[in-house]
Amino acid sequence: MQIIRRSAERGLADHGWLHSRHTFSFADYYDSEHMGFRALRVINEDRVQPGRGFGAHPHRDMEIISYVLDGSLQHKDSMKNGSTIRPGDVQRMSAGTGVVHSEFNGSQSEDVHFLQIWLLPNKRGMQPSYEQKSFDSQLNGNLVPVATPDARAGSVLIHADASVYAGRPTDGQTLEIPLAHGYGWLQVARGRVLVGDTTLEAGDGLAVSDEPSLKVQAVSLAEILVFDLG
Repeated sequence: MQIIRRSAERGLADHGWLHSRHTFSFADYYDSEHMGFRALRVINEDRVQPGRGFGAHPHRDMEIISYVLDGSLQHKDSMKNGSTIRPGDVQRMSAGTGVVHSEFNGSQSEDVHFLQIWLLPNKRGMQPSYEQKSFDSQLNGNLVPVATPDARAGSVLIHADASVYAGRPTDGQTLEIPLAHGYGWLQVARGRVLVGDTTLEAGDGLAVSDEPSLKVQAVSLAEILVFDLG
């Protein structure tokens, strides 16, 4: 079974400096029919103006992934981490017992466009931790694991019943990924893809249930995230 979540149907928050689309209920956007999908709780597509960002704020018991599409995002947290996240990077922050962090667009001339993803942890009350890796050179023409529960193939470690894959299929290329438990979510970050006879555009999502795999064909140069969900 497949259920489409179209880009234009997502929640919208427009604060001037921040334009955000919410795939699932988040903050002031509430939608009882879209509260998440299995361990996947949040996919926010954010665009932040130059020099602006999210001041210091807390998180607890959540696996948080930041995935930058354009520009760069500056991160600081109470674990004394400070980094810049660029396209092709995956940042994972396990909030655990509690962490405070901030995220800013350090550029004074360009927006930063990124996805912020929250996954429900498979264990509560863990020690907070942080990890960041670049996969940029591996993504073109491939679908690679970027965040997994066993850190396989060099992916960042997440404490959730999910594995996250990213890729940039070329025009006409088909990528297929097995779904270990028959559940998955496809998020089209840019471009256009086909799943069977269904066309999905940038910002669209697709929930997959009771299927052994997910096959995605790029119609135009695309960037996708696939979540294999337990």
